[in-house]
Amino acid sequence: MSTVFSNPQRLFSRAEILSNPSPVAKAHGVYALFFKEIPPGVPVDGCLTHEGLTLLYIGSSPDKKGEKYATQTIQQRVRYHFNGNADGSTLRRSLGILLAKKSGFPLKMVGNGKKMTLTKQGEEWLDRWMEENTFAAWVENDKPWDLEHQLFQAISLPLNIQGNKHNPFAAELTRLRAEAVTNAKYAPVAE
Repeated sequence: MSTVFSNPQRLFSRAEILSNPSPVAKAHGVYALFFKEIPPGVPVDGCLTHEGLTLLYIGSSPDKKGEKYATQTIQQRVRYHFNGNADGSTLRRSLGILLAKKSGFPLKMVGNGKKMTLTKQGEEWLDRWMEENTFAAWVENDKPWDLEHQLFQAISLPLNIQGNKHNPFAAELTRLRAEAVTNAKYAPVAE
């Protein structure tokens, strides 16, 4: 099935995304994240591939219609996925949980015990992993929530949960995330 991300003109690395000025559009639209290494247990049947990379996740900005979301841009969301933390990025949380055995950094309550991240060292490990394995493309769109919905119906996107419940892996990823959150709540708070 052909979609807007079947044959992107260019995929951008983490370093390029975080450069100043960033190549990512300061506009509304949909972004796609392609991966070189597939996290353990993630099924890739029905996923798009491009130049040896597999599309596993999409997002839109804004993700909802309405005035209060109007200022969100693709650039803000993509840069946060590449440089934020697991408390503010559902993608980073999912990747951190799926890669915890490899990284040695499970999800933890941190600081005052109100946030859950992979700890400073774990987030840095994930940054390095994403630098080697995660690449982005995007398309500007005035109604990105509609395009995102269409893509969920057209292709398999196993790292998406919200709006993607029909994907067989969504329930498993939801279960793994809930288990990691429970474990984090009962473990000592990290610095």
